[in-house]
Amino acid sequence: MDKINILWIDDEIDLLKVHIYLLEEKGFHVFNANNVNDGEEIIAHNNIDLVFLDENMPGISGLEFLPSMKKKYPHVPVVMVTKREEEDIMEEAIGNNIDGFLIKPVNPNQILLTIKKLVQGKQIISEKTSMQYQTSFNKLSSNISIAKNFDDWVEIYKEIVYWEKKLELVANEQLLEIIKEQKKEANKLFAKYISKNYVDWFSSDDHPPFIYEMMKEKVLPLIRDEQKVFLIVIDNLRYDQWKELKASANEYLNIKEENIIMTILPSVTQYARNSFFSGYLPLKIAERYPELWRDEEDEGNKNDFEFQLVKEFFNRQRVNLKINFEKIFNDEYAYNKLKNVKALLNYDLNVFIFNFVDIVSHAKTNIQMIKDIARDNKSYRNLVKLWFEDSYLQYLLKELQGSGVKIVLTTDHGSVMVENPIKVVGDKTSSTNIRYKQGKNLNYNPKEVFMINDPKNVGLPQQNFTTKYIFSKSYDYMVYPKNFHEYVKYFKNTFQHGGISMEELLIPFVIIDG
Repeated sequence: MDKINILWIDDEIDLLKVHIYLLEEKGFHVFNANNVNDGEEIIAHNNIDLVFLDENMPGISGLEFLPSMKKKYPHVPVVMVTKREEEDIMEEAIGNNIDGFLIKPVNPNQILLTIKKLVQGKQIISEKTSMQYQTSFNKLSSNISIAKNFDDWVEIYKEIVYWEKKLELVANEQLLEIIKEQKKEANKLFAKYISKNYVDWFSSDDHPPFIYEMMKEKVLPLIRDEQKVFLIVIDNLRYDQWKELKASANEYLNIKEENIIMTILPSVTQYARNSFFSGYLPLKIAERYPELWRDEEDEGNKNDFEFQLVKEFFNRQRVNLKINFEKIFNDEYAYNKLKNVKALLNYDLNVFIFNFVDIVSHAKTNIQMIKDIARDNKSYRNLVKLWFEDSYLQYLLKELQGSGVKIVLTTDHGSVMVENPIKVVGDKTSSTNIRYKQGKNLNYNPKEVFMINDPKNVGLPQQNFTTKYIFSKSYDYMVYPKNFHEYVKYFKNTFQHGGISMEELLIPFVIIDG
């Protein structure tokens, strides 16, 4: 590691020779100056890592020099060294982005701790994080290889997300590549787990907590307890993105319950969100409310009837509610609907669907600028976080604190960045999604997909007697042979949903006290 360069500016620099000597003995290179003009000259011609700046000097004082110093060299940490502890001095220094204070007489331990915190802190954290991950690597690998049930996979996914985020902070590219490979292996085995168990779950009481059960098991009890409920659905929100939102809102969110649940296949809005709002699997919606269901080949938006499905759910429970239902596509609409939170409290149930994350996911496929901004999972998470921190969703969550309402925050499905093309042949009636296909004349490699031959067994509509569903696994995506290479390039490294991966199927379900 290169030597750390420290600049100490003090008009009594001769009295600090003992400190300077001790720092040099510790391996630091210390420049010194007895006035700010000489100090600025040193900064201009050397790569300075940290400045100790005396607050009160003849001529230009440290406090007077600080604003221009931070403006010219904002990346260089500055520690104010002062004999005085007056509040106004502290406030002025803080207002000019001071990085720390030392009160004279200083002692060597204080100086070393300050250097470790401001200069060596990132390196220390990086080394410690790297050691912790290397220690956890074998255990995580073992857990991936022996996972047997839904709870095992939930814990594995949580652990992978935890290490992804932590290793990104220390920017250790080698370890980031290792956790990426662990995640690939996990998704490969997770797809095998789903393929083996998915059909059986629908004829057994022993199954994961499915999205279509949540209205009855989680939302209805709150309503029966005479609670006012805000049901917030962030379309296409992944668990790792929820963790970013949670970190941004942690200081004011009072989280009562935080779970990971299972969405259904196909992991797309048409099936998953209609299923959630209705409390029924898609087949039962189509059979019981044919006027509220549109098949793949039908024209029109497949989610036009969500409000009606919510009302029908509560009608079946014999619960009479005053319901407000809104889909939020942009800020102007959000402002008009959310500016008067007090008025919203007159409803027993408010349902809000926020579409920003889903819009970004689709835009990454079609718009080059979004491809560049959301180029990988990290940048996609950061983009979602930036949106949330200046969104009307955050405004709503803040306004609801102390209101006594219950907030249910969830999604319908997640998304995965696809990498590996697989060839599939279908006819003009086959669905267009590249993570799953529904149709009657599908040709494919059975080893590359999960196939459901009898859709009724998993609660899916069957338009024809020979209709079947096939699903991509892990990071695969389906491409027709015609213009194969063109579409491979077009869809590679885009965020897609509909298939089998932890990112798509394992989704957050959170209950918050307002």
